[in-house]
Amino acid sequence: MITVFVLAMMLLVEYITIRTKNKLLTAISKNPWYQLIIAAVLGIFPGCLGVFAAVSLYAHRVIAFPALVVVMIATSGDEAFIMFAEIPQQAVIINVVLFVVAMATGLILNMFMKNKNFMKLKENLLLKHDMPECVSFNFKTLVQEYKKISLRRILLITTTSVLLIIFAFELVGHFHLESERYSLLISFGILLFIFITVPEHFLVEHLWKHTIKKHIFKIFLWTFGVLLFLEIILPLFELTADNFAPIAEKYYFLILLFALLIGIIPNSGPHLVFVFLFSGGLIPLSILIANSIVQDGHGGLPLLAESRKSFFYAKGINIFVGLIIGIAGFLIGI
Repeated sequence: MITVFVLAMMLLVEYITIRTKNKLLTAISKNPWYQLIIAAVLGIFPGCLGVFAAVSLYAHRVIAFPALVVVMIATSGDEAFIMFAEIPQQAVIINVVLFVVAMATGLILNMFMKNKNFMKLKENLLLKHDMPECVSFNFKTLVQEYKKISLRRILLITTTSVLLIIFAFELVGHFHLESERYSLLISFGILLFIFITVPEHFLVEHLWKHTIKKHIFKIFLWTFGVLLFLEIILPLFELTADNFAPIAEKYYFLILLFALLIGIIPNSGPHLVFVFLFSGGLIPLSILIANSIVQDGHGGLPLLAESRKSFFYAKGINIFVGLIIGIAGFLIGI
């Protein structure tokens, strides 16, 4: 699922770049204010699609490192859906705080790391796409494309259509679907639209040679490896609200440190313990906010695959910011 999300977001970024002839993303790349605001909005949007899109923009050097930190602070991943369901009023407060803290951090980072990017990748998406065959959604061109439609396009459209129909029927038959299904519907819809409308050049050069060969295989392998590791390791600790409650009653700073360290895990799940601890009245709001600042659901997985230096630098900054917010929360009693 994560690989499909990332594929959809990366292709959407390339598609928008082509359609706007670099104008939109060039405007974003040249204006740090735009980068920070867009990153913060993508971050507070519930789920992981926002941060996946931001990582794709960062990988293509459209946004800089400060904006990447902003989106990672602002996002709570899929845990945001649980917070809005379990503690809706506090969830609104948490998202407002995350937005403000993320923007403040981004502004400070811009003073010292403006336009900084730790990606080893040397390409810049904004320098490409000036060739005529990159033009997308051109009716005359598409008519010619479909007169000699390739087996590649037929397979892509057919497979994506079948998967989209399957998930659409599941959506009709169930009223309470997990957030991932909605995200998959959006992702398959984006992919189907792109596969139908772009020229063959896009499918070969941008889908296969650029996105899949240079990014998606690596992202899939890293994601699978990390999730497999977590699936084996996390059950050994048996972390639940029940066995965590005795610690929560006495040791604020120990819990804060634990919340920050757990936030490093690039996965949705372990962080939910803090949501339920707070909803049960076992920990203060400041602990949950500190954990939300550091954690980003599955959003860190594609970044970990693309640039481990960026991942750990961003996490280090997030931990520092989360620690400051946690200490401030303790001092003012929230």
